[in-house]
Amino acid sequence: MRFFHDTHIQFMKYRWHWIAISTALNLVALGLIFFGPGFKYGVDFAGGTQLTVKFKSEPDLARIRTSLENLKLGAVTIQRFDEPERHELLIRLQNPGQEGDFSARMMTALDREFNAQTASMRLNLQGVDAVRDGLAQADPDSVGGTFDNRRAHYEPMASAILNFRKEKGILNGPADLDGVKELSSNAKRYLADNARFGNFSILAADNVGPAVGKDLRKKASYAVGFSLLGMLVYIWLRFQFQYGVGAIVALFHDTLIALGVLSLTGREIDIPTIAALLTLVGYSVNDTVIIFDRIRERVKLDRGKPLVEVMNSAINQTLSRTVITSGLTELVVIALFLFGGGVINTFAFVLMFGIVVGTYSSVFIASPIALGVSNFLEKRKHAHRRR
Repeated sequence: MRFFHDTHIQFMKYRWHWIAISTALNLVALGLIFFGPGFKYGVDFAGGTQLTVKFKSEPDLARIRTSLENLKLGAVTIQRFDEPERHELLIRLQNPGQEGDFSARMMTALDREFNAQTASMRLNLQGVDAVRDGLAQADPDSVGGTFDNRRAHYEPMASAILNFRKEKGILNGPADLDGVKELSSNAKRYLADNARFGNFSILAADNVGPAVGKDLRKKASYAVGFSLLGMLVYIWLRFQFQYGVGAIVALFHDTLIALGVLSLTGREIDIPTIAALLTLVGYSVNDTVIIFDRIRERVKLDRGKPLVEVMNSAINQTLSRTVITSGLTELVVIALFLFGGGVINTFAFVLMFGIVVGTYSSVFIASPIALGVSNFLEKRKHAHRRR
């Protein structure tokens, strides 16, 4: 399938106009990064604590934010996770500049705000060890003996409760214990009467210290930088130096504009965002390589023709492939952006914007830069011959 048949668009005719526009966009991106809003780092890079929480019903976000801000530990970010009807949230607390895991203090604050009961066993908040020890202490099955013997008896029950909670996300009440087949009738009755279920459960808790966050930022910068360097070397070896320069300038252009858009929109930069940037680099260079490969073919077939004409011809011949591939990929990424949920929303946003910029740069930046470097090297060669 082809959308463009026998086109003769003079892409190189206005190459300096496109380069000027792209230079201006890059300067704006640099201004946003260094003099504007700058980057908003996620917990991965800034350090902090993240809780994944599931509520029984629609949570009151204002109460959640207030209860956590009263801890005076750092900025609080709340993001919906999965479908709205599941009532799941990602709650992030930026690191206050000191090492420490603040998940326990966050959980206690939420527990105090949303759970009025004061039972010692909290089935939706505690782990296997706490549930096991609580049952061993009460000993509803009258096992007797040493505490270790009682713990060994109740450990399979505690593990079964936690596995069941993991499957459901939250235990809504005593009736849910009927689904735990490993529970004895006495233990089930004891938990129904004495344990507390509460209004939310903790699905996951993650913590990143400021030192680790700083190290991750450095490694992420290395990952992007070395990927760009690797692309330069690859294209230099596969084609020629001038094509490598064109490709790497286009990749810097794409990455810088993507970072500028992230700064402008205030979206967090975290590990998935870096993955999106690396994906963008790979996608953009693939499109560039397709065009350069056709240029190399046309140079052999059209010996004697000016390079600018050869490039125009090559870009026109690959135009249909470029538009179809980028268009279909864009449709998939838009679907991810609209329906993929909050966790991958920024990832999809970077790709959604980056595919457009990457396709543009392959045609209007990489090829003109390669042409400019080729002309410069050719002039130098002629200058040396005259000496």
